[in-house]
Amino acid sequence: MHKFTEKTLKTEKIFEGKVVHLQVDEVELPNGKTSKREIIKHPGAVAILAVTDQNKIILVEQFRKPMDRAMIEIPAGKLEPGEEPEITAVRELEEETGYECDALEHITSFYTAPGFADEILHLYLAKGLKKKEHPKGADEDEFVELMEVTLEEAVKLVEQQKICDAKTAYAIQYLQLKEAKKN
Repeated sequence: MHKFTEKTLKTEKIFEGKVVHLQVDEVELPNGKTSKREIIKHPGAVAILAVTDQNKIILVEQFRKPMDRAMIEIPAGKLEPGEEPEITAVRELEEETGYECDALEHITSFYTAPGFADEILHLYLAKGLKKKEHPKGADEDEFVELMEVTLEEAVKLVEQQKICDAKTAYAIQYLQLKEAKKN
């Protein structure tokens, strides 16, 4: 047994929603004492760093109720049950932006908030973008506005805290590092 392992003694389901479930686990700590852990269960998600042939990054602006404000982000969405992340990425790219891509490359996967949630986010790079003539529309409760920005403009948006979510900042930093390696 690993020295930091916490053994689950009991799980109490608190809430089961459309997107997340909340549970409280009673755990045995490595020192033998017990504690409680509030855990959000999430099916996982994808985020797409979509770059046009003109090296413009496709961003979406949408209202995010938890922050009670509009946010500028890369396109993203949650996995459907049994759906492979790459399929989700293609679907979300089309639904949120109206684009399809020739190439989809997995960049990395990471946990968004491991202190209280099990959500894993799969980040993809989409290239060879083409606007679809009849794209699938966004979800009926989703309202987005598209933006196309250069890498330099995206960095400025981060510096100005107009982009302030982790997945988008991470994606922009990835592009910066990729560009730096070219030079």
